[in-house]
Amino acid sequence: MDQVLFQWGQFLTLLMIAFALSMDAFSLGIGVGMVGIRLREILKVSITIGLFHIGMPIVGIFVGAYLSDLVGDIAVFIGGGVLMAIGLHMLWNGFVNGDQKVLRTKGFGLIIFAFSVSLDALTVGFSFGLIEVNRLLAITLFGIMGGAMSYFGLLLGRSVGGWLGDYSELVGGLILFCFGLKFIL
Repeated sequence: MDQVLFQWGQFLTLLMIAFALSMDAFSLGIGVGMVGIRLREILKVSITIGLFHIGMPIVGIFVGAYLSDLVGDIAVFIGGGVLMAIGLHMLWNGFVNGDQKVLRTKGFGLIIFAFSVSLDALTVGFSFGLIEVNRLLAITLFGIMGGAMSYFGLLLGRSVGGWLGDYSELVGGLILFCFGLKFIL
């Protein structure tokens, strides 16, 4: 029974982290969607972001697992500290950089856009390489949530505008900070 509760707890924790990481894609998707993007383009952008939300944490996990052997027991504190730092960075960006830039969603512009909204997933993957976590579940949730939230952000931006975009990054940063604090305590 305790094993089942632990697995559900870990699933819900990873789902919340995936949600927090996808808030960048959602908020930037709103800004990009406001320019009147076509549905086919929305699907292409969302799939690309979802794939980046899978690939970036994989790289981070490998680097984190390598460093975990080097730093030993301090790894949990480092992983939690990284999550807290990402959360604080997202909060800072939400307060200071409230206006979103509209990026190109074709060719190299799409790659840069997907890379930029997936950088947080790279660093969270790094922290997951340092701590014990179901990595396959985490990566799967990151990809699904990143693609879905970018899709919904692009659709929302296309239809109603940018009134929610500023707040979504703040919520995501607060969630990541709290989970980083939970790992440390």
